[in-house]
Amino acid sequence: MKFIHAAGALTAAGLLLGGCASTAVDAQWRSTELPAGYLRGATVMVSCETGELVIKRICEDQVVADLSARGVRALLPSPGDAVPAPPGGSVDMQLLPAARRSGARAVFSVGIGLASQSVSPGFTIGIGGFGFGRHSAGGIGVSAPIGGGQVSQGYAANARVTDVASSRLMWTARASSPPSSDVNGQLAELSRSLLGAAGGAGLF
Repeated sequence: MKFIHAAGALTAAGLLLGGCASTAVDAQWRSTELPAGYLRGATVMVSCETGELVIKRICEDQVVADLSARGVRALLPSPGDAVPAPPGGSVDMQLLPAARRSGARAVFSVGIGLASQSVSPGFTIGIGGFGFGRHSAGGIGVSAPIGGGQVSQGYAANARVTDVASSRLMWTARASSPPSSDVNGQLAELSRSLLGAAGGAGLF
């Protein structure tokens, strides 16, 4: 009976790994009021939300670079305007005054959270609870004896575009990446995937 349970866990883990083989956008929404080319040539304030400063900096640098490559004037909040996200909320609304002062059309914020883990040799997968703004997600975990191995983490990102003039959410999307020891590469892929989705939605 123990063998059957272990086999079931291995099968479930294989299915999970197969379903997370590459970075992908798994949810997207756009406002019916979103005009075509909304961010094209516009000034946008960028902010990444995460509990780790190094992840925040990597994320912001990548998003700024990717937006700039699409003809957007991307800028970061000044040290005096940078604020942490409130519990259960997002930083978007708090950045609106600074965005208005800078002449930005929108706030482009990205929430980064841990979505999964893997250990090699052996494996352990946990899709834990994480939140982005008012949204959160929970999940399941599968594990097996690992005997000591390298831990790799997979991240998920939720991007939001908030209009400065109206304070309304104009577009949002979520993307996730499989576990990898290359965190910089993961964040780059997440940014490219999200901005690709934004382009497909007509923001650029």
